Parts: sequence; C-alpha cells; structure tokens
Amino acid sequence: MPHLLHIDSSIQGEQSVSRRLTARAAATWRAAHPDGTVTYRDLGAEPLPHLDAAGGLARMVPAEQHTPAQRESWELSERLVHEIKQADVVLLGLPLYNYSAPSSVKSWVDHLIAPGLAYDPETRAGLLGDREFIVLATRGGGYGEGTPRNGWDHAEPWLPHGLSTTGLQPRFIATELTLAPVVPAMAELIPLHEASLAAAEKEIDNLWAPADAQR
Repeated sequence: MPHLLHIDSSIQGEQSVSRRLTARAAATWRAAHPDGTVTYRDLGAEPLPHLDAAGGLARMVPAEQHTPAQRESWELSERLVHEIKQADVVLLGLPLYNYSAPSSVKSWVDHLIAPGLAYDPETRAGLLGDREFIVLATRGGGYGEGTPRNGWDHAEPWLPHGLSTTGLQPRFIATELTLAPVVPAMAELIPLHEASLAAAEKEIDNLWAPADAQR
C-alpha cells in the first residue's frame, strides 16, 4: 500500500503559502493513490528538540552506554527514520526564514543523521534514498539571477548537503515573492509572484499524473 509522509514547518498557520502548497500536493497524491495512507508531522506546531549536551551525543556513543537522555534522543531518531522508511514519498514544506531553513527543519535533519539508521557507518552508504522526496520551497522575496539578493537563499542549497549522508535527494518546487500581496512596497511585484505561484501549482498538479494527462 503506497504511503506518504507529509511534513509542514511553517509557523504562519493559515497564512502560510508553503502549507497551502503541501496540502495541494498531498491532495494530488491522494487522488493518484486512492488506496494510499498518510502520516503527517507538523514541525511548526510541534518542533523537535534540538540536539543538546544531555542527549545529542547519542549518535556518537554505543547504545549500551547511553544515558537516559541519550536513549530518549536516540529513540526519537529511530521514530523519525522509521517514518521515512515507511514512506514511498516524503513531502516537505520549506519556507525561507531569515535567509535560511526554519530551525525546526534543521533539527529534523540533525535527528536523521544517525549511523545504522539512516546510513551504514562502515560503507557510508545512505539507507533512505529509495523514495521520492518532494520539497516545496517558498520565499518571501526574489533571489534569482540578477536580483539584489541573489545567493541569499541558504535553505535550498543547504538541504541536499545536509541530507547527503542519508541518500535522500530532494526535488525542489519553489515559488517566490510570497510577500508581494501583503507588503505594500512590493505591490508592483504581485504579477511576478502570481506567475511563480501558478508555475509551482502546475508542477505540483503534474507530479503523479499520467504522462498523457499532464498539462
């Protein structure tokens, strides 16, 4: 039975563009897989604990030597990796916060980098790569070639590197200028935002459509 892992990370609630896009993608996936099941994780509403001095070293200490805090941290990594291993498709909403990924996404990645769970400690081979990983990235401004802040987006370039050990390879679908409709000084950029959003929505709608039905 096909299975989807749907992850949101925005703290914007109903105002979030990334949440709207992941909801659209999840609905598209369900339509293509009516017998499928979904696991949902909300990193924005229920963030994972960051690695700390008490438990964070669990990934560097043999399990039989774990302190109670390390055991708890390791067991969380086991649950998060299991969620991915159960999924045929992982769907992640990735808004840009202060030119980088939300800290909740960084914490999720940190918990995944666990030897024996996400990668083979001897061969360094990733153990999570045999699945589709769709990342819906949203950016309040414009960061493309020729813009004043070209190169300031440190979320999309970082994620493939952060997860490289695991074998997960993200496919990005991005939309920009999401602040244009709500920031008066950006009003003239609304048409560019609408075009970017429409292109992202079209790509989402075609993700799991038969080749002869794509538009």
